[in-house]
Amino acid sequence: MISFLLTLKRLLSGLWRAFKLKNFQALFVLVLLVLLSGTIFYVKEEGLSIVDALYFCVTTLSTVGHPSFEPQTTLGKWFTMVYIMVGVGLFLSMVGYIAYALIQQPKDQDDADDHTSKLNNK
Repeated sequence: MISFLLTLKRLLSGLWRAFKLKNFQALFVLVLLVLLSGTIFYVKEEGLSIVDALYFCVTTLSTVGHPSFEPQTTLGKWFTMVYIMVGVGLFLSMVGYIAYALIQQPKDQDDADDHTSKLNNK
């Protein structure tokens, strides 16, 4: 449980740092819009509940996939093909920014490391 909490804390701190990047903010809004539009489409066209439609959208964009649902209408199949092509790229870009923020050391951490290395070299 402690390991989970530490990992969650690290993820949240990475998200916090990523939100300071303008490109991440734009990607985040775009991903939310893609999830919203997909959810609305699957509710209206395929007759899914809101939770099922959102679940399908998230599993599709995260490349996990939904094991038991596939669109039944021709329009639903076309929409899903375009949705995957556009959405997966946006979603993976957003995940890449989160990974970048997790790998980046905070600025004050870098300054402390530089100061420590200068003291050790004297």
